Amino acid sequence: MREELLIETERELGCVEDSGLQGLVREMLYRLGEDPERDGLRDTPARMARSMEYLTKGYRENPEETLRGALFDVAYDEMVIVKDIEVFSLCEHHLLPFFGKAHVAYIPNGKVIGLSKIPRLVEVLARRLQVQERLTTEIAEAIESAIKPRGVGVVIEARHLCMMMRGVEKQHSATITSSMLGAFRDKKTRDEFLLLTHGQRGAL
Repeated sequence: MREELLIETERELGCVEDSGLQGLVREMLYRLGEDPERDGLRDTPARMARSMEYLTKGYRENPEETLRGALFDVAYDEMVIVKDIEVFSLCEHHLLPFFGKAHVAYIPNGKVIGLSKIPRLVEVLARRLQVQERLTTEIAEAIESAIKPRGVGVVIEARHLCMMMRGVEKQHSATITSSMLGAFRDKKTRDEFLLLTHGQRGAL
C-alpha cells in the first residue's frame, strides 16, 4: 500500500525515477505541502540521501575493528584521558542533531589504545541514530571489551536540537551523561577524572 502511494505521489509530480530514500524524501516534501520540483527543492532528495548516508555511516563500521588495529603492550598504569572530543549525532526520537563533547579515560592493565583511535571510536558510535545515554555506555563498554583495563570513565556533555528547536524550546540547556566502569566507580578515581576534565571534584 505504501509503495503504491509513493509511486502515485511521484507520478503526480512527474518524477518517477527513484523508489528508495530519495523517493521517500520527495513524498515527505509533498506531504508537508511543498513542491519537490521547484528550483530550491529539485535536488534536495539526492542531497538528503547523501547526507543521511554520511550521518549514519557508523552502521557500516565496526567499533571493535576500529580499536583492534591499535592496541599496544605498555607498562603504564596511570590514567589516560582524551578530552574535548567533538560529538555530532542524530537523536533517534526526532532525527534531530545533538552535539557536544566527550571526555574518555581509562586505566590500563597492560595494554593501551592508540590515542587517535579513541576519537575514532566515538565517531563510529555517534554516526548512528542514538540517545546520549546509550552512546555514553557503548563507548565505555567498547574500550572495556578491547583492552580489559582496570577501569573506564566516559562523560558526554551535549545540546539537543529536539529540546532547543521544539518541545520545551530551552536553548541553553545541556545534558550530561556518564558511564563509570571498574576503578572509576571508586570516588577517588572518579574525582580525579572529573578534576582533570572539568576542573572540579564531584561534579557528577
